[in-house]
Amino acid sequence: MNIDVNQLAEHFAYTPFQVKGIYRYTQFRGVPHADYTDSYPGFVFPLTGKIQFQFNEIPYILSPGKVVHGGAKMKLAKKTFHNSNWEYILVLYETFGSQLEKSSFSNQHFELPTGQSPRLKELILQLWQVYNQCGGLSRFQTEMLFRDILNETLLSVAQRQNQHDSSDLFEQISHYIHQNYHLDHNVASLAEQFGVNRNRISYVFRRHSDMGPGEYLSKYRIEKAKTLLLKSQATIQHIAQAVGIQDAYYFSRVFKKQVGCSPAAYRHQFINNPF
Repeated sequence: MNIDVNQLAEHFAYTPFQVKGIYRYTQFRGVPHADYTDSYPGFVFPLTGKIQFQFNEIPYILSPGKVVHGGAKMKLAKKTFHNSNWEYILVLYETFGSQLEKSSFSNQHFELPTGQSPRLKELILQLWQVYNQCGGLSRFQTEMLFRDILNETLLSVAQRQNQHDSSDLFEQISHYIHQNYHLDHNVASLAEQFGVNRNRISYVFRRHSDMGPGEYLSKYRIEKAKTLLLKSQATIQHIAQAVGIQDAYYFSRVFKKQVGCSPAAYRHQFINNPF
């Protein structure tokens, strides 16, 4: 199921919890057969390969790049894949509170797509080593490391969601520009049109096109103008207006800056050198 990473972060920020057990399973050692999950909820951190778990008949493929959470005492089924040398670490934890809601994240199963995070894997392996040492210091470090792991997990998920969201926003705005380049647009009007601030639009365009939205719009207009110059006999003034630039002088200046010659010279060059 999909999960709101900000709500999940808030849940762990305000809900006391404690590590109850850490277990490392591999294909060769085998996983004890169980029809239900443990008495505590837990996070599964895949290290290699893949294996399928079903929590209450909902399947999840465990593989590196994602973290899977299962609630306590859920119906459990397992499926292995041929030639998959899977390995994962399970961290069980207990939450505390006199009025924990039944809808609490700790009572749910869900997947967190973290992507490949060397830092996360390093922390998980470190957690496994520290947990198997003796003494109060080891116990303290276990609790601290698990919180570091949750922090890295949530940050990785949030970053991936932000990248996905920014990609979607870029696609939406760039498509709008392609369809409406002839209208009077600027960064402020685009921000108002899509309900985001100007800094957000600038960030998204620089991330996905290596240029700001104003430059992107200008380049697209000039590309359209180049096509009109070659395929029509319209005046420079009319072509400028057709691509959304009312001032022919300004249009010629921008055209020359991007193409290296004036609109008239560009058209003349094509007429005399059609091939």
